[in-house]
Amino acid sequence: MTELRFQAIKQKVLTTLEQQLDPRLTYHNLAHTKDVMAQVERIAHGEQITHANDIMLLRIAALFHDTGFLYTYKHHEDKSCEILMDTLEAGDLKPWELDKVKGMIMATKIPQTPHNHLEQIICDADLDYLGRNDFEPISEGLKKEFLIYGVISQEADWDPLQIRFFESHNYFTLTCKQDRNPKKQLHLQQLKQRLP
Repeated sequence: MTELRFQAIKQKVLTTLEQQLDPRLTYHNLAHTKDVMAQVERIAHGEQITHANDIMLLRIAALFHDTGFLYTYKHHEDKSCEILMDTLEAGDLKPWELDKVKGMIMATKIPQTPHNHLEQIICDADLDYLGRNDFEPISEGLKKEFLIYGVISQEADWDPLQIRFFESHNYFTLTCKQDRNPKKQLHLQQLKQRLP
């Protein structure tokens, strides 16, 4: 895919997300998609991914990975793959490239199951915030969303859920293990201290 074609698709997808996503999605929103797009490039650079085609496929996967939320909350990854197929035109991607992108989207499903390096990169990009300074406000957005969508029934469920998630989650790439894990461990300690 050419850069020009990617930019056209990107504009279309981001505009659709901005206009049509449920405003109650206070985590899985436009800002999250833009963040994951930025992080896949940062992590790919850190992981010495130099092949332009690999970086393009990562960018496409990041752009589409949560588009399924336009239609469904559960199993949105499958819907994201459908939207990808519906958006692309013949010749945009070769069949093996399409399989790679769909693999990356599906790898982000929790619990994450990456099967190759590119899938590891998008998984780490998707949960990059766990080890960042902006963790608290992003986490608040996810808590609000979980309450609205009935993933948790009360605020008291949130910190124990986060602690379980933190303890089961590991970054896959050396870049995130080095850049994000120390701060992530600090956040985990703070969460545990907050428990009654």
